[in-house]
Amino acid sequence: MTSAEVENTLKRIQGHKGVLGLIVVNPEGIILRTTLDNSTTLQLANSIQQITALAKSVVRDVDPQNDLTFLRIRSKKNEIMVAPEDGYLLVVIQNPSE
Repeated sequence: MTSAEVENTLKRIQGHKGVLGLIVVNPEGIILRTTLDNSTTLQLANSIQQITALAKSVVRDVDPQNDLTFLRIRSKKNEIMVAPEDGYLLVVIQNPSE
């Protein structure tokens, strides 16, 4: 994807109803893009990277030829969707009731 395509995709995602924010994290844990405040971004990015690594491990333990393609975590207040792609993580936080 080109840089313009990535920007258009992020804008499209952010425009969806209920989306509160998004984070893009590279394989080294560096935050490349966020629409959230610094403390929330750092806390979420670190936690989500750990949860995603654990989920990938579980999927591979069940079937070594399989891989995690999407992770959805729902709480009472929010829903966190994680799309791991080529080492990068796209994290979208949304209010599911909107």
